[in-house]
Amino acid sequence: MSKLAIHGGDPVRTKPFPEWPRPTSELKDAIISTLENEGWGVGSKAISRFEERFADFHDAKYCISTSSGTTALWVALKAAGVKAGDEVIVPPYTFIATASAVLMANAVPIFVDIDENTFNIDPDLIEDAITEKTKVIMPVHIAGNPADMDRILSIGKKHNISIIEDAAQAHGAEWYGTKVGAHGIGGIFSFQTSKNMSAGEGGAIVSNDETFYDICFSYHNCGRTKEGAFYEHQFLGGNFRLNAMASSMLIPQIDTVQDDMILRDKNRSKLDAALGQIEGISINGAYDGTTRQANHIYLTRYNADHFNGISREMFYKAMQAEGVYTYMGYTPLYREKLFVTDGKEYPWLKDYDFGSMKMPVTERLADKEAVWLKQNHLLGNEKDTQDIIDAFDKVTSTMRNNPELFKD
Repeated sequence: MSKLAIHGGDPVRTKPFPEWPRPTSELKDAIISTLENEGWGVGSKAISRFEERFADFHDAKYCISTSSGTTALWVALKAAGVKAGDEVIVPPYTFIATASAVLMANAVPIFVDIDENTFNIDPDLIEDAITEKTKVIMPVHIAGNPADMDRILSIGKKHNISIIEDAAQAHGAEWYGTKVGAHGIGGIFSFQTSKNMSAGEGGAIVSNDETFYDICFSYHNCGRTKEGAFYEHQFLGGNFRLNAMASSMLIPQIDTVQDDMILRDKNRSKLDAALGQIEGISINGAYDGTTRQANHIYLTRYNADHFNGISREMFYKAMQAEGVYTYMGYTPLYREKLFVTDGKEYPWLKDYDFGSMKMPVTERLADKEAVWLKQNHLLGNEKDTQDIIDAFDKVTSTMRNNPELFKD
């Protein structure tokens, strides 16, 4: 095995992985066509075309586009009836917006630990977190890997609690052959720069529930209703609409994302087969109902016990030096300074002590084991994928066989 790059050797690769987001002629043509021929905001046909096509793509009857995934979360929570002091069950291993949108709705995020095999909310722990204040359960399809929707929907039905899917990372992911998003009352998506479909910023809500859809429309559109006058406002909504340029960028991606998914599936399978043979590297699992993942993040777990106690952070440094950017990803949300709350600003949180929370699986994965690769690493050719495998092999073999090289 050749010398590691951090020790003066040649790196496995020096060129970057495929660019993301990816400008294409189709995107440019779509933007110009909208710019020259259609409205740029309210009433633009580009917006309605995108909503119709995205709803169809995600096996849903309805879609409302929004200015971001965060605003989509807030709108969906309000449309589900979340009011001040209500509780919303969420996982602690996700992007901050999952929890901050709950706070923005004057409600309380109730964190439930995750399943180490999938990084998703652990369905075995949800019922213990339910109280008389629980209004919504909001699973996150982390990394584009569907949560256990059958179990979660069953719990929701048993306790008469709405299910909202945070599918911000899960474009095209499937649960028993039906795309995620509309299995519960509704679900949200993000089109932020890193996402598998991107407009720089943007979001969407999908649903099969017409009443929920109508209320979402009002909250995202200044409190207007579909049948009301333009200057009639029935809800405390905001201007959370997506603009026509962003919509026009997303329409051609509904076609290209499907080819991208095929490529990600192919490269992910190669990585799983190879990295799964490395003792101490664990491949992320999926529930039986998962018929397709979106592969927004490629997740593995690093066990330092198999590498002479060498820290995960040293593993990252060695991999990055080889030209493959691995990193840790999320930290537990309840540790964020956001949750060191001011009682005057957040009076409904006065009886909740986020600082004393301990969730062992989330903390172990976040602090010691999680290894992330961004989705563009799965959009390369066979050589690109082989470079990832070679870098893992090179670094882990050296750690196992020559641990003295990693001493301070």
